[in-house]
Amino acid sequence: MRIVFLLTRRVPDVPSPIVAEVQRRLAGAGHDVTGWIPEDRLLRTDTVADGADLYVLKSHTELALSYAGALHAQGTAVFNPFEACLVAQDKVSASRRLRACGVPTPDTWLVSHPAQAGRLLAGGPLIVKPHRGHRGAGVHLVTTETELTGIPQSPVPWIAQRHVPGPGEDLKVYVAGEHVWAVRKPFDAESFARPGRPVAVTDAVRDLAGRVRAGFGLELFGLDIIESPDGPQVVDVNYFPGYKGCPDPAPAIAEVIACHAGRW
Repeated sequence: MRIVFLLTRRVPDVPSPIVAEVQRRLAGAGHDVTGWIPEDRLLRTDTVADGADLYVLKSHTELALSYAGALHAQGTAVFNPFEACLVAQDKVSASRRLRACGVPTPDTWLVSHPAQAGRLLAGGPLIVKPHRGHRGAGVHLVTTETELTGIPQSPVPWIAQRHVPGPGEDLKVYVAGEHVWAVRKPFDAESFARPGRPVAVTDAVRDLAGRVRAGFGLELFGLDIIESPDGPQVVDVNYFPGYKGCPDPAPAIAEVIACHAGRW
């Protein structure tokens, strides 16, 4: 089977060693494997670019997601499934789906601009972020209306999410089929590029991962969890994350993709 990875430009701009190992293992299983960055190509929306049997969506950019949608619409296989990725990428849809799966998640509102969330501050601090952001871009912790109005204007919608107090670090959970890993690391604008500190996966976290897997239809995904005094709460879902800090995730990731492709 011919498998193409739709990749994103990394920071720093070097290949992901985990993705490279996954590709090597898939090639060793007899697949023809390659990958490219959609932003680097002029792509038609009505034909498959290079005749692949399966496209693995590793990029979270709007262009890559839209191109995956065009592939899906003409019957080309996309993994994770395109519709599952679309729900996960849209934080409004993801928040609703999490609640439907019985997964604890903060109260979330959709606003056209951050200042619209001003009256919500009476209930406590907010996390304000773009409704389809990734890599932690544009995330603001807001406690006052002045901070809200100081957020740069943007043509895209925003979400306002009730801030959940936690221990000061995010719990990043990574899933590849039945395999679940967890790492802890502080959140900041560059944290997406750093590996976390591996920690044990609790039964409660494993249960949340299973609920998301079943409810979203994702096989390769990550969860951002705040360990609140009332228990873990999921604040974000990401399809095919970086798995940074996980001990040797490539074999499990390759197995999931190969099983989806029908040969391992």
